[in-house]
Amino acid sequence: MTAFTSLARWAAPLSIGLAAVSLPAAAFQPGNTECIAPAGAGGGWDMTCRMVGKALQDQKLIPGTMQVLNKAGGGGGAAFAEVVNKRNTENNLIIAASSSTSTRLAQGAYPGNNMDQVRWVASVGADYGMIAVAADSPFNTLPELLAKVKADPSSIAFAGGSAVGGWDHIKVLSAARKAGISNVRSVKYVAFDGGGEAVTQLLAGKIQAFTGDISEAKGFVDAGKIKVLAVLAPERLSGEFAKFPTAREQGLDAVGANWRGFYAPGKMSNEAYQYWVKSIGTVYDSKEWKETMARQGMAPLNLRGDAFQKFVKESVDEIQALSKEIGIIK
Repeated sequence: MTAFTSLARWAAPLSIGLAAVSLPAAAFQPGNTECIAPAGAGGGWDMTCRMVGKALQDQKLIPGTMQVLNKAGGGGGAAFAEVVNKRNTENNLIIAASSSTSTRLAQGAYPGNNMDQVRWVASVGADYGMIAVAADSPFNTLPELLAKVKADPSSIAFAGGSAVGGWDHIKVLSAARKAGISNVRSVKYVAFDGGGEAVTQLLAGKIQAFTGDISEAKGFVDAGKIKVLAVLAPERLSGEFAKFPTAREQGLDAVGANWRGFYAPGKMSNEAYQYWVKSIGTVYDSKEWKETMARQGMAPLNLRGDAFQKFVKESVDEIQALSKEIGIIK
């Protein structure tokens, strides 16, 4: 089982992990809540904080508005280190996380830090990956783009919002392999702190292709700035996303999904932790969140408390094995 296929077995059973929250109402009462987005505005982590924060507010699960703090740096490492070293006992703090987080932890990209230093709260769905180009690009299909990479690797550079060897990078390498590019180290990848910055460089003509998640690409597509060559999903998504072809239907069996969720400070009180597990679970269960997921092209992934902790641990182990295989780590 690989990091690209394990998500499927977790996405289906919606009851898994619910025992972690079947407790009496906790005494903890939130106040001055905050969500750290470990990158700049406009990317997936920022979107996760803002959408879930608004849902928590709308459902009156928190008092007032949740403050979103954008803390870019080190592909999420700056935020992780700050939480562990300076904010490890705070009860009103949650931090957006994703497959990019588990990828960096798997590869030791957060020096001195590991996944056991924080508490993993819950997932809120999963985004399928995609590969896009500028709207005026001559490439119209993913096979066309990768054929150019195969013929002249130096002519195409991919931009992503994760570090070299991170989730966005690994998605491109997986697609490249499926296209018959045996030396995946020849594929050029440029890392940025968040998908928003990566798209800015694409539109400036400094990069030829963008890899990220379909939800963070939607606004740029709607604005006519980029075109999605392929979604890395097993079949076409529904609703507004049904117009985007999959890599699989273009003859490339590349599938990659990015889970989205939250972690919390490692020394958060048990009462506060159970409150956040239950509250984010309440958001996930709501009709409004299901509608948000449909609008954003997110797939189901409902894991909470201990079940989410176990899932992240398995993700870290699997990504570490894949990273060793392609030579990113020893």
